[in-house]
Amino acid sequence: MSYGKNNDLSINTILGSGASINGDIESGGFTRIDGSIRGNLNAKGRVVVGEKARMKGNISGTTVTIGGVVYGNILVSERIIILNTALVLGDIITRRIKAEEGCLIHGKVTVCRDDEAWDKAVAEYRDAQGVKFALSGLSFSSKKDRENG
Repeated sequence: MSYGKNNDLSINTILGSGASINGDIESGGFTRIDGSIRGNLNAKGRVVVGEKARMKGNISGTTVTIGGVVYGNILVSERIIILNTALVLGDIITRRIKAEEGCLIHGKVTVCRDDEAWDKAVAEYRDAQGVKFALSGLSFSSKKDRENG
């Protein structure tokens, strides 16, 4: 049996229960998270966020299954599955979605039916992320703060 690039069933990256990471993760394939992450997860393959997992950061992958808590945006090029144990606090951009009864989603869900809609949604998302990143480095002190030095 031959598997295509996106159908690789081997797990390339795993974060076990009780483990935590502060920082971004870049993964070349299938990624399973059962611990805690404070940072972004960019995977070139499938992502599974287990029921006990907790994540504060954005996720991108080809097919994403959420069973735990994600506080961040999710960008999925193929399909997202949100299990009844999941809590998603953030926006979702995908081509297909399956949300089980009992899951909680608080954010904007965009389902793109064609490549043109997908390209537009992804471009808008990346532009918004770029603006947020640029603004994060700016200091917005008041006039009073500047005078008191």
